[in-house]
Amino acid sequence: MTGRKIDSHFTASPQITPEMVAAIAAEGFTTIICNRPDGEEDGQPRSADVRAAAEAAGLTWEFIPVTAAGFSGNQVEAMVGALNKSDGPVFAYCRSGTRSTNLWALAKASEGSDPDTLIAAGAQGGYDLNGIRPLLDTLSGKA
Repeated sequence: MTGRKIDSHFTASPQITPEMVAAIAAEGFTTIICNRPDGEEDGQPRSADVRAAAEAAGLTWEFIPVTAAGFSGNQVEAMVGALNKSDGPVFAYCRSGTRSTNLWALAKASEGSDPDTLIAAGAQGGYDLNGIRPLLDTLSGKA
């Protein structure tokens, strides 16, 4: 699988296809979160097609697209909700996995998680979260 494990409950991944969903389900994931808006790149699979495959595989589907404009409070809140309602491991994707990992970290920080711990988890998965450190500090109350 193309995903990178960030913690025991969250894996981030580059773009997936509908054909990959069965393998994701077989690995024990219960929720797929798409953080990539449709039409971002020519040839990109439509979120509706991935959603149909996810639902056919019995997975929960969440669509929280993040554009180049950055993150909003609504997206952070939606990610908190999606993570908290998942009854098992979450598989999130965007173009490279970076936006998914950033949004995960922002969501966790908003619930009080330590920014150093979040940055270390991101690094373990190959994602550098230092660029959003000020936001992590603010959201976690450690600013």
